[in-house]
Amino acid sequence: MQADGPSSQNKYKHRNYTFLNSFIAFLTKTGTVDKHSLACISNTVFHSFLCCLLINELRKRELQGYKRCLAAEAVQKSVRLMTMSTLLEIKTSVLRQVQNRQSFRRRAEAAPSISTQDSIRATGASREDSQNGDFFERMKNILQKHEYVQRSGRLESLVGSTAPAPPESIGQAKAVEKVKLTRRELDMLYEEVLYTVVHQTGVASCEQVISEDELFSYLQKVFGVSGNEHEAILQKVKEAKVPGRVLKVTVVQARNLLAKDANGYSDPYCMLGIMIGQSPRDTEEKKERKFSFRKKKDKIEKRSSIREVIPAKYIQVTEVKNQTLNPVWNEQFQFEIDDIYSDQFHLDIWDHDDDVSVAEACKKLNEVSGFKGMGRYFKQIVKSARANGTASAVTEENMDDFLGCLNISVNEIPVGGLDKWFKLEPRSSSSRVQGDCHIILNLITTQRDTALCKKTSSSNIQEMLLNQLLEHEHKEYVTGFENWNGELSKHACTILSHHASQNGLLPLQQAVIKWQAYSKHHQIQSLEYTFLLELLKNIEEQWDHVGLEGEQEQSLTESFNLFTEYCLLLLKKLRENFPVTSNAAIIRLEYLLRCLSQIYSMEAFKKVCPFHNELHVETATFLKKGTLEWYEKTYGSFKPESKNELEQLRALVKLSDAVQTDIQRSQNVYNKLFASIVKVDLFSVTYRQLEKLVADNVVVIMEELCLRLEQEGIKMTQNMGETLFELYLSLKELKHFREFLPLKDNKSLALSGFHEWFKTSIHRWLQIVHEKTCERIQKAVEMDKLEYVDALSKHSSSAVDVTTCVSHIKDFWIQLAWPDPEGAFIFVTQLTDDVCNAAVRYSDIIKRKVDRSYQTNGQINITHQMCIVLNNIEHVRKFIGNLPKELDWKSLETAVEQSCGAESKQQIQKALSNQQQNMEHEMQREVRNMTLLLTEKMIGDINKYIQHISLSPDSIQNDDAVSPLMKFLDDKLIILSESLVKENLSRVLKALWQLLLKLILDAVAANRGVSAEFYGRFYYTLEALVEFFHAEGQGLALDVLKSGDYKILEEELRLNKCGTYELIEQYYLDKLKQQRSIEQSKYGRISVKCYYETSEQKLYVEVLHAADLIALDTNGLSDPFVIVELCPHHIFPLARSQRTQVKNKTLHPVYDELFYFSVAPEQCRKKSACILFTVMDHDWLSTNDFAGEAIIPLHDIHGLNKPTVLGGVKNVQPMVLRLTRPKLSAKPIQKMLEGRTTDKDAQDFVKRLKEMEKSMGDDI
Repeated sequence: MQADGPSSQNKYKHRNYTFLNSFIAFLTKTGTVDKHSLACISNTVFHSFLCCLLINELRKRELQGYKRCLAAEAVQKSVRLMTMSTLLEIKTSVLRQVQNRQSFRRRAEAAPSISTQDSIRATGASREDSQNGDFFERMKNILQKHEYVQRSGRLESLVGSTAPAPPESIGQAKAVEKVKLTRRELDMLYEEVLYTVVHQTGVASCEQVISEDELFSYLQKVFGVSGNEHEAILQKVKEAKVPGRVLKVTVVQARNLLAKDANGYSDPYCMLGIMIGQSPRDTEEKKERKFSFRKKKDKIEKRSSIREVIPAKYIQVTEVKNQTLNPVWNEQFQFEIDDIYSDQFHLDIWDHDDDVSVAEACKKLNEVSGFKGMGRYFKQIVKSARANGTASAVTEENMDDFLGCLNISVNEIPVGGLDKWFKLEPRSSSSRVQGDCHIILNLITTQRDTALCKKTSSSNIQEMLLNQLLEHEHKEYVTGFENWNGELSKHACTILSHHASQNGLLPLQQAVIKWQAYSKHHQIQSLEYTFLLELLKNIEEQWDHVGLEGEQEQSLTESFNLFTEYCLLLLKKLRENFPVTSNAAIIRLEYLLRCLSQIYSMEAFKKVCPFHNELHVETATFLKKGTLEWYEKTYGSFKPESKNELEQLRALVKLSDAVQTDIQRSQNVYNKLFASIVKVDLFSVTYRQLEKLVADNVVVIMEELCLRLEQEGIKMTQNMGETLFELYLSLKELKHFREFLPLKDNKSLALSGFHEWFKTSIHRWLQIVHEKTCERIQKAVEMDKLEYVDALSKHSSSAVDVTTCVSHIKDFWIQLAWPDPEGAFIFVTQLTDDVCNAAVRYSDIIKRKVDRSYQTNGQINITHQMCIVLNNIEHVRKFIGNLPKELDWKSLETAVEQSCGAESKQQIQKALSNQQQNMEHEMQREVRNMTLLLTEKMIGDINKYIQHISLSPDSIQNDDAVSPLMKFLDDKLIILSESLVKENLSRVLKALWQLLLKLILDAVAANRGVSAEFYGRFYYTLEALVEFFHAEGQGLALDVLKSGDYKILEEELRLNKCGTYELIEQYYLDKLKQQRSIEQSKYGRISVKCYYETSEQKLYVEVLHAADLIALDTNGLSDPFVIVELCPHHIFPLARSQRTQVKNKTLHPVYDELFYFSVAPEQCRKKSACILFTVMDHDWLSTNDFAGEAIIPLHDIHGLNKPTVLGGVKNVQPMVLRLTRPKLSAKPIQKMLEGRTTDKDAQDFVKRLKEMEKSMGDDI
């Protein structure tokens, strides 16, 4: 066998490591954990392996079996704790890594995308499908459903979804009618666009399309025009009258000009005009031009004289800006252009040096000598003005100073105009200039020969054109889910730019037209709100105090009204158009709100829509309407067709869950957008409205149901109870949202007292819970095989089922959270009673199961099963012992005190405390009964081994006599220590200890008068049992072992194994102990003096007096005398007793008599050596009566252990001793001595005691 030991261990070790390697290989292959987690797993398995080796090693040692098991139990407990800690670390690490895997994240992102109603329907379906399942599982699913709703609401606000936003829907948009054009209008618009392309003005940029053919081809697609139709309209356009060209000039400002005046400044002004080009043109083309410098030049060239007449209107002059080098004019001018290819724009800046108006000079001057450039022409105008305005001769000093000029070719101006700073140029190489001038140049057309221009304004035409282009461009936009951002193609941008430029549309007009067109188009086909927001900001930037003309202002008003109404209608259907399950929809909602906020804050909106309501008022109104419509639609989808109460309750559950989810979404997602952007507290608005609607629907059905339950006495079904509980939880969660309202006073809310609707039904529901608990317990016991649930536990499956039921009940109560303290007290009392009754019922059922199996199983099996049952009961007892804490009794007491006062709190505390004590008493009783039942199974065997000790001959060694009993106990306790939990093992040890004491007492009592060796053998047995059960501190404590029956048995055994003299000495030691414990006595007291004179070896005893003696004569007095004797007699064999004189008829005798005894000091120093004072009543005709006695130890008197006193006994302080009348028959020593019939000393001592007892008579 020894040779096989290491081999079997190696095989066991090899199997463990083979499993470990396989497990690690699997985890590595699947990629579930990292190296750190693998190391943790390896350590855990290795530690478990070491634990097994350590326990096996302990079993091999020469320790006593029971002690070995206790040590192994301690090792297993520590390793279990270490293993559980390591496993928790592994679990945390594995979960963390699994959650980081891509597949897990994809599932997590996809989970919140389930719609609310789908999840509610799924929950309801699963509940209905599991009606035949376990009651507690269904109730657990109800609790988990509410946790899921809360968790999914939080996830929606954090995770969101990449799902596309649904299309916006409000029904038929009003903008459709505004945008739609007739065929005739489309034809005229097409003609207008071709006219614009044919008569392009300005230089096209690189971002624009130059080719007319490309533009024509694009326009055919936009308008759906065939080739023939296009050619016909194009021919018509070419035959139409050519439009006139006009240069619009805005002189904005100049900067950093030269200082020409003595004060360091200048007084600048501008002279500007058109310089006619030199290229020839056709005669017919010349006839068409009007008011051109070129025409005047032709006339000049035909004349011989160099002085020709030139009208002053071809030259324009700005105002003079005094004393500045950075003048600001912001003046506009228009010049007709004869030839856009050769004409040039010219501008001079002069410093004004006199009071003569140059502008007036320009108007009055009709003739100028020669014409050699506009620069010289402008200079001649200035000179002429000075000459005509002053009498003195014009000198060079009085002339205006030149500050710079500009020359810009008209054919260099781009399509969209020119808006830039130009560097000033010198007039000649000798001129000194500096600075820049800000000029805006735009080429526009006039007298456009199209039908549409004659019918409507250019701004309307631009908007019609943009609408048509948007419709085509949006169709060409291809994308998956995103809305169009409004970006146009190069062709569309080119056409729009040409049309706006030729019609002279201002930036503000263009911004307004773009907004009008895009906002209307958005109502037909959705655009990005970010783009619309930029359009609104563009209007705000371009807006000035002048504003728009009447027609365009009216159009802008209409567009604002249409768009805001459209957006508010979208918000009315907030849940459908902007679901929280789509991040894209929430982003769209945010920018929609920003657009509304932007509109209502714009100066343009305030001017064109002066009588609008506040935005938050309008928004709240539409949101309330939408919420009502959503509620009615949702309730309609859940509401059953029949009037069945159960179906109506289930519909209310689904409705309240849907409302809770909606409110949670309002709080977590929508509210922060509405509150921050449009200043609407959406959560408060929605909650107050939905809370009232739900309460109104629930209260009607609950009132009818409660009426039927109370008056008609119908029995609540299980399904109805579950549904009512589910509805209660849903309403409780719904009411919980009131805490997030901004106003603290929420007493007016409809759900404030909703729990009152459920008071009757909750009582019935608790009854159902108790019934289902008992059924579950019965079923659990029937299925229990009385085997450990796992390697770390010592209870079976039924105990787990019971604690699970209690845990569910606790969870139900916590979720119930009954707000009324008085009602909560009633419910918690009922719950506690039900749980306690269920636990007691379980204990009874599981015990009966063991009793039934006793017929078929062996003793070992039945002991193992009984241990498991005892562990089960203890497991349940400990679990329900925490019930007051789990049910939060403290909070209930505090709530009662706050609502009803301190007196009510005390009553509640007393009631709950009594209930807790009763519950603990009942469970302790069940544990105690099971413990006694377990120990009673061992009575027969223990009696057999005690009988063996009792019948063993005196010649046998004590170890041999006790060994069978100790081996039996060791074997049994090994099984018990391995099978029982620590608390039960302690109980069984205590019960077994009490059983052993009782059986040994019975054996001793059945063998009176035997030899001292008999008692010595049992005394040895008792000491061995104490050591065994103490187990070096691992077992029972010594104070527990040496209490109760142990003291009686130990004393009897210890005394019985003593000799006669030892017993007699113990008798007097007990009397001394009793004397010291007396504080008061009804038998009186005696005063004495005692002193030992060492030099004489004499003991002096002086009896002084007695007082308050008892009356033993018929006259109410006594005739007392005192007997003084040294005891025990075998220590003082030569010391005779002495007595005082008789004092007749007194209860307070005075003696003052001195006695002495010749004794050695060694005799007096014996532990049991004492002086006995016996007070007797002298009778002449009968025996003397015993009045009382007192005793003092000799080793306490002066002269022996106490110091000597000068003067001897005379100077010793008297001692007052209280008299006693002991019951001698109650002394065990007397019984022991009486049983020693062959011992003369024993019999003589007992005889004296009996004579003394006889002289006592009846006790007084």
